[in-house]
Amino acid sequence: MNAELCNDAGELIGNPNVLVNIVSTRVRQLNNGDRPLLDAPLLGAADMALTELVDGKMDYELTDPVAVEIHTAKTPKQ
Repeated sequence: MNAELCNDAGELIGNPNVLVNIVSTRVRQLNNGDRPLLDAPLLGAADMALTELVDGKMDYELTDPVAVEIHTAKTPKQ
């Protein structure tokens, strides 16, 4: 995985546990045959998922009420 993409996605999402779940879900979808949202055939599935997230091509929804508390509990960078 590209470290710069990981850092950018980490800043966007804020919570590393949520980020791992989002990326792993998208990687699973890509590996099962879903079409990529970008035209970048040389990227691996993890880099493709991170790029889609950073570029705003995909979104996510927290469905677990506890996850919302975890996600919103992050401290903003100063």
